[in-house]
Order: sequence, then C-alpha cells, then structure tokens
Amino acid sequence: MPELPEVEALRDFLTGHLVGREVAGALPVAFHVLKTYDPPLSAVTGRTVEAVRRHGKFLDLDLGGGPGDRLHLITHLARAGWLRWQEKLPATPPRPGKGPLALRVTLADPPPDSSPGEGPPGAGFDLTEAGTQKRLAVYVVRDPAEVPGIARLGPDPLDAGFTTEALAAVLGGERRQLKGVLRDQSAIAGIGNAYSDEILHVARMSPFKPAGNLTETETAALHQAIRTTLDDAVARSRGIAAGKLKAEKKSGLRVHGRTGEPCPVCGDTIREVSYRDSSLQYCPTCQTGGKPLADRRTSRFLK
Repeated sequence: MPELPEVEALRDFLTGHLVGREVAGALPVAFHVLKTYDPPLSAVTGRTVEAVRRHGKFLDLDLGGGPGDRLHLITHLARAGWLRWQEKLPATPPRPGKGPLALRVTLADPPPDSSPGEGPPGAGFDLTEAGTQKRLAVYVVRDPAEVPGIARLGPDPLDAGFTTEALAAVLGGERRQLKGVLRDQSAIAGIGNAYSDEILHVARMSPFKPAGNLTETETAALHQAIRTTLDDAVARSRGIAAGKLKAEKKSGLRVHGRTGEPCPVCGDTIREVSYRDSSLQYCPTCQTGGKPLADRRTSRFLK
C-alpha cells in the first residue's frame, strides 16, 4: 500500500510533470473507481493543473477555477493501486474490464511555442489496481473537505505543528495499542502498516504497548521515531520516477516484510504476527524484551 512517503514522492513527481498542463480528458475504465458524480468527471476536461497536494495518503490535483468553481481531482490509491506516468499514452482507447487499468488521464499537447520543460505531447497517467479487492477511489469535488476520508484526517506528521506535545494529545486517553493508533488515519494521517512497523522498531516499542500508557520520555522517543522514519523515507524517494517508487519503498524497510531475516540492529530473527488480511513484523530483542508475540488474534498482548 502506498503510504505517506510514497504519496509525497508522487506529489513531488507530479508537480514537475503536471503543473501548468491542461487536462485533455479523464476516462474511467473501471465502473467502481469514481465515487462522486457532481461535478461530473467530464468537468475536469479543459482545466489546467495549478498545484498537486497531499492529504494523508490522498493525492489532490488542484484544477483551479474561480470562487465556488474550483475543482479538485482527488485519488486514494488504497491497498493495491498505483499511478503510472506515461510520456506517450496509447492512441487506442482502453477497453473497460480488461486488466488492472481503472482510470486514464490525458494531458493536452503543449503549445508549439512552449519551452522544452513543459512536457511531451500525448503524455498522461493511468491509475491501476491489482487484485480482486477494488478499493481505489477517485473524487471530483469543489473542496477537498468534501471527501469523507480527508475530512476526518488527523494531524500530518510532516507538518511543523506535529510536535511531541501534539503527539501526546493524540495518545492521551487512548486505550488501543500503539500499532492500531499509528495506522488510524483519524489519529495521525498517512502512516500505514509498513511504516508503523518501521517506526515502532526505531522507537524500540512493542506494537501492542497501550498507547495511553506512554511516559513523557517514551512519547518523545516515539515522536522522534515518526519524524526520522518518515523524513528518511521521503528523502530516499524524492526524485525517483513514479514507476520505481514501489521498489524503493521495499528496499528501505528494515523489518516490515522481512520475516525470518536478521534484524539489522541486533541480529535477532524478525518475527511476524498474522491476521486475516494483513501482518506485522517486529524484532523481539529490540521491541518486546526478547519475548515473541503469540501469532494468533486472541493473544494477550505484551505491554
């Protein structure tokens, strides 16, 4: 699943490739992908991309407009979605229901007198989604807050206002475990399964430690782990082409997805706890006092 660092890198990539370009058309290929109908998807045609923004894991193409007429084309890539940039889109329209393609956005050709940096003719991007669980979502709205997932987002951990005190306010009174709080988009925006594992490994905390029980010192350590883990991941991803971001994410992970491998810090074997549709990874020596977590949903979690 693309998380905050990958979406931030996509935002940076698209800023350089889309801003100032006119949208020639947007074609939904999968019927499920479009979640809004007013304004219609056709309303984005002829609009110029003024900015690309990120809200948690949401990508926001600001298509400009006057007061009350500004449009945003917003995408959430969900678990198996991705954005594939193409310098030259196929001339033949895609066939609905064939393959992973969900939506295609085509850019208008740059004017003949445009500078070389304004992009090639026929460029655009595809939104694709692998697997059978179709959750990729596209919205056309006048205000990003009209998207329910954006309206309920918690603080962004890359914002200057996300201080240790802000994190303490998020955790205060929580009765859930740290892993669940870090993944909750209404608590903290943008962190998913992979980076929550990485953050907790850096902070040397059990994924099932009660979030509301952290001391001031532990809260400060967790805050530092959040910032350094995400900042490092964004720095690694910056400047990388959209098509290579997935591989970059995997190469930079130290514990997530590395069950059975040695911990890069202490050398202990990385363990896993599996659920119906996801799993987490951790190092017993670094995070749980050397005690393995029971790999069943009804286990009594380590504190």
